[in-house]
Amino acid sequence: MGSRVDPPRPRGRDPRSPLSTTVDAVNRATSLQEARSQLHDADPVLARLIDARPDFDPRAWMAQLPPMDLYGALLFQIVGQQLSVAATRRTLERIRALFGGHLPSPAELLGIDPGSLRQAGLSWRKIGTLRGLAERLSDGRLDVDVLSGLPDEEFMAALTAISGIGPWTAQGALLIALQREDVVLPGDLALRKAVQSAYQLDHLPSQQEVITIAEKWRPYRSLATSYLFSAAFDATSPSL
Repeated sequence: MGSRVDPPRPRGRDPRSPLSTTVDAVNRATSLQEARSQLHDADPVLARLIDARPDFDPRAWMAQLPPMDLYGALLFQIVGQQLSVAATRRTLERIRALFGGHLPSPAELLGIDPGSLRQAGLSWRKIGTLRGLAERLSDGRLDVDVLSGLPDEEFMAALTAISGIGPWTAQGALLIALQREDVVLPGDLALRKAVQSAYQLDHLPSQQEVITIAEKWRPYRSLATSYLFSAAFDATSPSL
């Protein structure tokens, strides 16, 4: 038999190459500009926020958080239920310390004494939710790759079937880990307050009111939400 000759490889871009990184960055910038332009035309309130923040990076706040896969983003959301962002970050740091400086995988979380998580600042209810999720991911009832490929509504349905995980938790994971473009968190108190301020409402809007206002933001509700959060944080900055 003669020696085997492999066919030539396709001459596509190496995703690790500097050229690939540059092209991806250009594509992201172009997509962001298109989304800004559509939101600017669709909503005069957002137009003012966009004009006031020409260099706004909707993902910049993520630099203040530890690296997160899908399970890490869900852990972040579960820990953050009913807590401020600052309190959530402090608790995350204590959890990371338990696992050598990183957020745990499902198997790692199941392997630690739940009492240690309680001492890190988690309630027993949150510990139960995290363990329930970790068990499903470990035994195959849930699969990260399958979850990541689901449409938004199916993704949320699969996760909210778990006790302790509601729409806010699942929506946050869609936004943080999967970077979906059309996510809004109507149950988030900070977002409701931001909408009240930006739209000069005389009352705190209900979740349904936020959903109604957000219809004009489709299909870029994630970016619109980021602008509103940014405006709210700027308004409460101690330097102002």
